[in-house]
Amino acid sequence: MAMVDQPLYPIAVLIDELKNEDIQLRLNSIRRLSTIARALGEERTRKELIPFLSENNDDDDEVLLAMAEELGVFVPYVGGVEYANVLLPPLETLCTVEETCVRDKSVESLCRIGAQMKEQHLVEHFIPLVKRLAAGEWFTARVSSCGLFHIAYPSAPEAMKTELRTIYGQLCQDDMPMVRRSAATNLGKFAATVEAAHLKTDIMSVFEDLTHDDQDSVRLLAVEGCAALGKLLELQDCVAHILPVIVNFSQDKSWRVRYMVANQLYELCEAVGPEPTRSELVPAYVRLLRDNEAEVRIAAAGKVTKFSRILSPELAIQHILPCVKELSTDSSQHVRSALASVIMGMAPVLGKDATIEQLLPIFLSLLKDEFPDVRLNIISKLDQVNQVIGIDLLSQSLLPAIVELAEDRHWRVRLAIIEYIPLLASQLGVGFFDDKLGALCMQWLKDKVYSIRDAAANNVKRLAEEFGPEWAMQHIIPQVLDMINDPHYLYRMTILHAISLLAPVLGTEITTSKLLPLVINASKDRVPNIKFNVAKVLQSLIPIVDESVAESTIRPCLVELSEDPDVDVRFFASQALQSNDRVQMSS
Repeated sequence: MAMVDQPLYPIAVLIDELKNEDIQLRLNSIRRLSTIARALGEERTRKELIPFLSENNDDDDEVLLAMAEELGVFVPYVGGVEYANVLLPPLETLCTVEETCVRDKSVESLCRIGAQMKEQHLVEHFIPLVKRLAAGEWFTARVSSCGLFHIAYPSAPEAMKTELRTIYGQLCQDDMPMVRRSAATNLGKFAATVEAAHLKTDIMSVFEDLTHDDQDSVRLLAVEGCAALGKLLELQDCVAHILPVIVNFSQDKSWRVRYMVANQLYELCEAVGPEPTRSELVPAYVRLLRDNEAEVRIAAAGKVTKFSRILSPELAIQHILPCVKELSTDSSQHVRSALASVIMGMAPVLGKDATIEQLLPIFLSLLKDEFPDVRLNIISKLDQVNQVIGIDLLSQSLLPAIVELAEDRHWRVRLAIIEYIPLLASQLGVGFFDDKLGALCMQWLKDKVYSIRDAAANNVKRLAEEFGPEWAMQHIIPQVLDMINDPHYLYRMTILHAISLLAPVLGTEITTSKLLPLVINASKDRVPNIKFNVAKVLQSLIPIVDESVAESTIRPCLVELSEDPDVDVRFFASQALQSNDRVQMSS
């Protein structure tokens, strides 16, 4: 009892709270069930608490959801696995409610409890529960039962296994589409527990029914079953039974079914093996890439690299590349965007020559796309192409487009370019970088958008790390010296931010001789925002410069700022002074 640190609520209080009109009180009470159970002890929990919960007919879904979740972890509180079956009745009731998320959580909790139960208890208590739910008058019970078969089946005696397979077959032909949907969703899990002999007969006939269902919402869930069953069947059975279904589904009259096929096709290729993939699935995939529904083309375009990887480069060039060219000029911007996010991955698959000849023109057209997301997706994956074609070719063909994008009117595109610059710099080398991109990096410090200026300051710091302090002295510091006197105070603030980032990279000597005088000078600025940023920067410089410099240069400046007429300037200056004193004391 000493373990329970919360106040122990007697069951009477719990009962009162669970009947209270205030939903929050009822919820809190449910969430404290474990505490109450520990206080009551295992026996009273079994005999009083669980029966009370079984009879609790709360009509609020939030309370029921919380109860379903709590009961899933309740096995230790009722006396362990031996008594786990006492938790089944309240969860069985919850499996029949109308709210889907409550039923789903109840099924999840039942599966968790069933996985811990002994075989004998499963046969005595769990399997009858599954059968009761499957025979339920109201469809909600039958929907819930589908998710429990994979737990019940392995422990069932032979005769009961036959019965369970028959019941599942009936659920797959239920009058209610919701029940058939649930049966289709859970078929893969159930099939994984069924013996190989029955898999080919019973399960495949059930699967066959689902694939011909008149509801597209059932058929699209059967597509997922294709991948799950494909992994369980031997290769020849998979080719005989699953492959024709996939090919038919790829031409289904419902675009939602075709969409599911486009999403799952890669996994299905792994199941059927290389030869049928080449002869049957490549044509099916090409059809999906040229589908008349944009959603299907989006799903198919997103898998173009994965699909190309399982084909030889020749096949990819022959079948997939023509579709990629068409998709790069697709009327839907979302299709182009999906293609742009994966097309770079095709470069290593196709090899250098095909990338230069076939893919580069596509990259360039996507880099100039009118839709910013398309351009963004291409920029963020440029390094994959660089590995294949080398930096010389990349810089000749793609760099002009990158420079153009650096001045793009959409700030998110400019931001993506900035974030890519350090990687590009490390690949291009210092000479090439100074030639083509150096000026751009300083230009971004004066962008109209704050996020760009902030990213540009970080970019300058990362470049200084990449190329070293000497390079920074030559290429960054002179321009920083110029920009600190910019008439616009926001740009002066950006330079102060850049200085605080650069100082740790450039070291004590350069900071003291070059950067510190700039900051001290900026403390005389007429704009209070600049002055309190000066105080912040000086605080960050204290650990970098020598103690004597901090005492002779930084401290007097902060003292002066701490007497400023502006309240914010005084606040940040006094904070910096306190930080300075702490550093002095610790040293």
